[in-house]
Amino acid sequence: MLVRLIYASRACEPISHELVDGILATARRHNPVNGVTGVLCHSEDVFVQALEGGRDQVNQLYARLLQDKRHKDVVLLCYEEIDVRRYSSWTMGKVRLDKVNRSLLLKYSCSGVLNPYDVSGCATVALLEELAETGAFAVRD
Repeated sequence: MLVRLIYASRACEPISHELVDGILATARRHNPVNGVTGVLCHSEDVFVQALEGGRDQVNQLYARLLQDKRHKDVVLLCYEEIDVRRYSSWTMGKVRLDKVNRSLLLKYSCSGVLNPYDVSGCATVALLEELAETGAFAVRD
């Protein structure tokens, strides 16, 4: 059974390229073995991540992520059973949301800034889907 899990968190320190590259390197090393795919979005201080894969594998990964000291205020935005993966091409794609067109962020929120804590989980899911459709995710697999 396939599931999709999307969560948000706040970084414990400003998000740097080194931090994101380290997260992506770990994901790209471990996710293929576990059959997990997904995307990581971030601004200067907020992460949004979508994970897809087998129910056990995604839940085990999420449990480890809850213990990760690089972030706090972890909030589950969406968890659903899925028939097909949305992010099957990416062991872990990424997008820096403060570089995305402000009008796209305004489409799904009150301001042109990523704040998944102030919008519905459905709005965040729709934003991620539109980012995928427009090719906004950078991939280095």
